[in-house]
Amino acid sequence: MANEKTFYLETFGCQMNVHDSEKVVGTLISQGYRQVESVEEAGLVLYNTCSIRDKAEQKVFHRLADFRKLERQGKKFGVLGCVAQQEGERIFARAPHVSLVCGSASYRNLPQMLVEVEAGKRSTGLDDRQTTETFETEFTARSNPHRGYITITEGCDKFCAYCVVPYTRGRERSRTSDAILAEARHMADSGYTEVQLLGQNVNSYRDPLRKKTFSELLASVGQVPGLKRVRFTTSHPIDFTRDIVDAIDAVPTLCDHVHLPVQSGSSRVLEAMQREYTREDYLERIAWIKAARREISITTDIIVGFPGETEAEFEETLSLLDEVGYDGTFSFKYSPRPNTPAQTMADSIPEEEKARRLAVLQEHQKQIQTRLSKRHTGQTIEVMVEGKNRAREQLIGRTSQNKPLNFTVTAGNPEPLPGSYVRVHVSASFPNSLLGEMVG
Repeated sequence: MANEKTFYLETFGCQMNVHDSEKVVGTLISQGYRQVESVEEAGLVLYNTCSIRDKAEQKVFHRLADFRKLERQGKKFGVLGCVAQQEGERIFARAPHVSLVCGSASYRNLPQMLVEVEAGKRSTGLDDRQTTETFETEFTARSNPHRGYITITEGCDKFCAYCVVPYTRGRERSRTSDAILAEARHMADSGYTEVQLLGQNVNSYRDPLRKKTFSELLASVGQVPGLKRVRFTTSHPIDFTRDIVDAIDAVPTLCDHVHLPVQSGSSRVLEAMQREYTREDYLERIAWIKAARREISITTDIIVGFPGETEAEFEETLSLLDEVGYDGTFSFKYSPRPNTPAQTMADSIPEEEKARRLAVLQEHQKQIQTRLSKRHTGQTIEVMVEGKNRAREQLIGRTSQNKPLNFTVTAGNPEPLPGSYVRVHVSASFPNSLLGEMVG
């Protein structure tokens, strides 16, 4: 149809960005747009950006330069997310073919912004970072029919020295527990069996209605009829309290997994990072998790090469890996980000040394995971079926501990469908996954 409104959306970044895009897609569909699978088919091309990693801005502008040749076809372009908030109207100067710039805390303004773009105007949605509003929409277009995200907090008040998030996503604000539980019930009624509660610091949740603490909210979502698994990410250690572990112990649907970013094993480096806790404080929280009646897997985030990190302090991080025994880590080299306090620090660690430390850490962690994964061999574990690896003729599943478990089905048994839950006997283990055969 000649006048049909079509859009293409490309997403980069974290789970928050992925879920933001689901809400943006739903909002556009509610405004009469149809999503298409390629830039060539689209009248409106949107790029949902992330500014966490090094050179994120350059990557965005390179992508926009690639798009410019399509301007002659009458296409319009928009930049969403963290880089949009960070760069603001400078995007128009560097990429004049862009019509829409919308920061990640301003998606609630998209319907009006789309009207302006359709009228041939440029439109900006850049919050003042003091907003108390969250992006509430009934039009979320979820990309997975079995597992979905629920945002419970937006923004961040922690201001870690290396992190750009408070400057791009605004100050911390929470949705009401009533709205969150209503969304969880709606998802369960629609056939979803797994939900993941999201926030930059999910356990710093503060109910505007003052009805529930985070642990109480977690337990309430876990008790929604129809839900079989409830996850949450990401936690900040300073807000991680013992009652969260108590809730996991008490409510069977809460998954056996906690992601608790540490960033460094050195208290001196943690202080420089403005993380608000010491190594000892962090290990106290790990002790709570390990004292649970259920075996809870623990994963973390680590930055190597923060300004001033000595070799001895890096060794402290390696020793922390041994002391905790993480089931997985997400590790990165430090890179300065715009507007952050660490940007003004002398970036004293050469890039090649950062790369060496990262390689050493990742190999050290691989050995730990190889050893820890062996404990699952011989166990029978419930997995949620996610899909099939046709090249290997294996089904792909995930455990409550958030571990991939690839498995086969014995001859004569029907192949389970995605979204179903089956029991799998584990026959082999690897650093990042398990292998087994479906039971029954």
